[in-house]
Amino acid sequence: MTSGRHPPDPAPHRPLPAAELNEETELLALLADGEFRSGEWLAGRLGISRAGIWKRVGKLAERGIALERVSGRGYRVPGGIELLDRERIAAALPERVRAQLSRFELRRVVDSTNALVLEGLRAGTLGHGAVVFAEQQTSGRGRRGRRWVSPFGCNIYCSFAWRFDAGVAALEGLSLVIGMAAVRALARVGARGVMLKWPNDLVAGAAKLGGILIEIDGELAGPVTAVIGVGINVSMPPGAATDIEQSWTDLEAVCGARVGRNALAAVLLESCLDVLGDFARYGFGHFATEWDRVDALRGLEVSVLAGSGPGVQGIANGIDASGALRLMTSEGEQLLSGGETSVRRNG
Repeated sequence: MTSGRHPPDPAPHRPLPAAELNEETELLALLADGEFRSGEWLAGRLGISRAGIWKRVGKLAERGIALERVSGRGYRVPGGIELLDRERIAAALPERVRAQLSRFELRRVVDSTNALVLEGLRAGTLGHGAVVFAEQQTSGRGRRGRRWVSPFGCNIYCSFAWRFDAGVAALEGLSLVIGMAAVRALARVGARGVMLKWPNDLVAGAAKLGGILIEIDGELAGPVTAVIGVGINVSMPPGAATDIEQSWTDLEAVCGARVGRNALAAVLLESCLDVLGDFARYGFGHFATEWDRVDALRGLEVSVLAGSGPGVQGIANGIDASGALRLMTSEGEQLLSGGETSVRRNG
């Protein structure tokens, strides 16, 4: 929890600053279709030398973009790449969703979308209804201080700012509700059978597909703004995933086909804003039945870890009306809140 004033809401969203369309992105846009382009053609389109093209190719390689160079044919991105397009995403949103956005930004490279939104809240440049998507996070964060692997142009990384006038007590179950919104969005792009692992993971089978990180800005006793971060693996390069310390998967594997990142970004944004409105009006209880249908842990033996202690073992038995995990232990049922906890399946 951080303390500070709630900043005024900024003006409605404005176009991306030109600085976001950097040199590497310009080159990548010309190679996005996966076809070969000669160095001479690329240099002519960008108004630079072929040596300049080579320099930009090197910068893209540093970002983890796989580029292929073949003598006599030029350069390509094998399989192509779909860059996020702010205007395309916005055009796919229903008017009721666009009307709720105070700011809609697309950044190329950030340290963390959650950190960026938190900074904007404290500086007064962002407020309720602000949304930020990024192509890459250099310091993406998961829960309990874990690193969120965030290669360029492969996945979805986004954060929302949403104000709750009823204070911190109104946030019980929020991460679960956002998880359900993500499951709805994923079903719309063809990903069936995605489940939720309490308190914040999207899973397909036993493999992690995405996650949610919620951080809070505001006074304990007054209105607060939740910064809601969502990360979804769309087409994770195996080489970029070597630092992931658990079983993982991506949408390409789940669906058996490539999933459009812009289409996913639009339906995810729509789904999250829709559930946030219902959550603010009705609370978590409104979603309890839906949670039961996507609960990946019910009936399984699990270990729940908090801090550096040994953890608690038991059988996951769903959740209560506030979103707390009901854990059947040898000493009876215990209720465990999300907070800084982690759940592992036993066996």
